[in-house]
Amino acid sequence: MSTTAFEPEFMRIGVLTAALQELTSRERRDPDPDLAIEEWLEFAAELEVECIQLASALHPDESDIPPEAMLDPVANTLDLRTPFDATRARRVRAATKATGVEIADLGFFDNMLHEEAAVRAKKHAFLLRVFDAAVLLEVPAVCGFVGRNQKLSMDQNLQDFEESFIPLLQEAKARGLEYRIEQCPMPGWTSGDAFHNNIAYTPGTWVALHRICEKHGVGDQLRIHYDPSHAILMGQDTRAIFQWLKDEGYGFLISGFHVKGQVIDSRGVAAWGYGGQTVERGDWVDGAPSANPADQANAWKKQTVLCEHELPGTARHDPLAYLQNRSVDWLDHQLAARELLDLDVANTPLIVEHEYPPARVQERDALLPILKGSIAFTRHIDRAAASMFALHREVLPAQGIPVQGIGRQAYRS
Repeated sequence: MSTTAFEPEFMRIGVLTAALQELTSRERRDPDPDLAIEEWLEFAAELEVECIQLASALHPDESDIPPEAMLDPVANTLDLRTPFDATRARRVRAATKATGVEIADLGFFDNMLHEEAAVRAKKHAFLLRVFDAAVLLEVPAVCGFVGRNQKLSMDQNLQDFEESFIPLLQEAKARGLEYRIEQCPMPGWTSGDAFHNNIAYTPGTWVALHRICEKHGVGDQLRIHYDPSHAILMGQDTRAIFQWLKDEGYGFLISGFHVKGQVIDSRGVAAWGYGGQTVERGDWVDGAPSANPADQANAWKKQTVLCEHELPGTARHDPLAYLQNRSVDWLDHQLAARELLDLDVANTPLIVEHEYPPARVQERDALLPILKGSIAFTRHIDRAAASMFALHREVLPAQGIPVQGIGRQAYRS
């Protein structure tokens, strides 16, 4: 009898450092910025992850968006106010070696197509500094957004992408880097009516953008850091997205994952639909966008009125929600990735991103068991999916044994 060994392949489990933004206090980190990275790597080792996604951002003193206006304030664990040089890189690499925790990629999540030229130039210059830091840290990729020019239509944004973003990807190519796009539509980025403020929010635009990249010789630089929470926000499900990419010949586009869920509030959908709250949010005062940053945060009601982010493992299992694409079916998510995408599984990062509001405690000892539990859940789910895949695709077929049942199917209604 022909047999095949049971050899499941597991993904690398990691965490985004924005989960604990001020692990190292400003008083300690501002004069010694790389201390924040060292202490996060030590924290990650306690969390028992293989890697981190190292968050970078414009320092709060330099950012054009006040923290009060953000749904999930970003973290500049990687502080680039001063040049990240070889000396700094050696210090960080020594910390990765000491802790055994690698850096999967660097994250800089901002609007790279900002409509104001001076603001855009500042963000582009910062991204180039992130690219340079990635090279010095021997990290293969940078993760971020494309964004949207609010003065242009979506089609015009494709042209803007070609004119202004392609040069950034050419810089990435010159450094041997990938740029991995997270697909959040960022509806609360503006108090206007636009919901899709990151044009790379869906597979249809990923393909449109990639075709532009191919035309300019940077197709290998543009990849997707897939986050299922944003698919749920769009009314999509992971298996159908992956199947569509495979059908279209783009199963190679996804090269990393955020592990973050979304739980849809059916009552909010009943009131506002999937377009979110459109009026009387509180971000407009006297007929104009409020000048108060805290009021501007109400623009996020476009999203939060109908859903809430899930930290994996913290939401109750709800089979009906899965069938309605109103929550993430984590096991099928990991199984579908293996079945439908072109992945180097062992080298694919699976990054836990913590944005579940009630559990976003910013005190180290309180957050530790929450993150540790979610990371354990994520690891077990990935191992379960890997085991199923090995049995279904390798072990049973080698002995001519059929796989039972049907499972979830793409496009089924």
